[in-house]
Amino acid sequence: MSDKPQAVILAAGKSTRVYPLTVTQPKPLLPVANQPILAHNLDRLVGLVDEAVIIVGYRRNMIENHFGNEYRGIRLIYVEQKEQLGAGHAILQAEPFIRDRFVMMVGDDLCARVDIEAALKYPNSAVGKRVPNPQSFGVLTHQDGILQKIVEKPKEFVGDLASTGLHTFDRRIFECLKNIPKSPRGEYEAADGTNRLASMTPVQCLELQGYWFPIGFPWDLLNANEYFLESLEADIQGDVEPGAVIKGPVVIGKGTRVCSGAYIEGPTLIGEDCLIGPGAFIRPKTTLGNGVTVGHGTELKNSIVMNNSVINYGCYIADSVLAENVNVGASTVVANWRHDGSTVKSVVKSTLVDTGRERFGTVIGAGARIGIKTGIYPGRKIWPGLTTRPGEIIKNDITNLKLD
Repeated sequence: MSDKPQAVILAAGKSTRVYPLTVTQPKPLLPVANQPILAHNLDRLVGLVDEAVIIVGYRRNMIENHFGNEYRGIRLIYVEQKEQLGAGHAILQAEPFIRDRFVMMVGDDLCARVDIEAALKYPNSAVGKRVPNPQSFGVLTHQDGILQKIVEKPKEFVGDLASTGLHTFDRRIFECLKNIPKSPRGEYEAADGTNRLASMTPVQCLELQGYWFPIGFPWDLLNANEYFLESLEADIQGDVEPGAVIKGPVVIGKGTRVCSGAYIEGPTLIGEDCLIGPGAFIRPKTTLGNGVTVGHGTELKNSIVMNNSVINYGCYIADSVLAENVNVGASTVVANWRHDGSTVKSVVKSTLVDTGRERFGTVIGAGARIGIKTGIYPGRKIWPGLTTRPGEIIKNDITNLKLD
């Protein structure tokens, strides 16, 4: 039996705040720098753990089919959380498979290896990050580096060290979780179990050293994508025709063709079997998946375009996220900033939410069809499989779903 710790990764949620992207796939499979979020986290665990217990639920088959039973030497065990009864309940599902101590991660947040390594130095630990708005998080209160209590979204200031959801635990956490009541929102909260554990044994409180990107909304994908592309190194494996300009760190995958007259500025990541038309202008921090077509004269900036999407000629798309198999009609324009200079807001579950971004365009769900010369206001979203009419101006989200 291995003496390495294990990992428990929570990946069961429906993630309705990330609609329309998560209508068609689970959030852990959404790409950042052309790699699923869950793959990023598994990569950070290579060599540190020998097994990862992945708690699945929503569209579980997509996760299991993508990763299989092994990832870079880590054995993967899938356990279904049949009822969505909170993170504490999700952790309990792993109990039969855990030998001793384990690192616990949220499957749709991105964490750095340096913080996982730091946490694993202790039997029980919690990693936090200093934030300017602690009232929006669970806050780690501590004395001399030992956790006293996690206070959920405190109305009065108790500290500014927000919980990242990255922990190490030993098996005592399971008994703690079995003895907590449901919270007012009807869930078994991981924080309540951690607080009970902290009353029994020291839980080391650590401050974040690396990065933490919680993917709570669609635009959080752009924040993470921007970060990961900063360390991109040039690697051109596709066919770049004479007359095309490649400037800075640009990755171009096998089978991709960049036509004469195209201009690509790095850092930019382009997958395999793409077609970049003549006169296309791809600006920094853009990521294209596999099989993407960019028409001639189209300009892209700081956007994520997922597999097999087509952006026809003469379009302008910036600071946006397009899911798989989207078709954008010619001369479509996405507005990505407000004339009054304020940050862009977007509707999430019937509530107007501030993205915190001065520049944010659109989110388009899988298989949507955008008519030629469509104009899209900042922060507007289009649900999977839906369409716009030629010349339509999109001032409100286009959805035929009842949100829950």
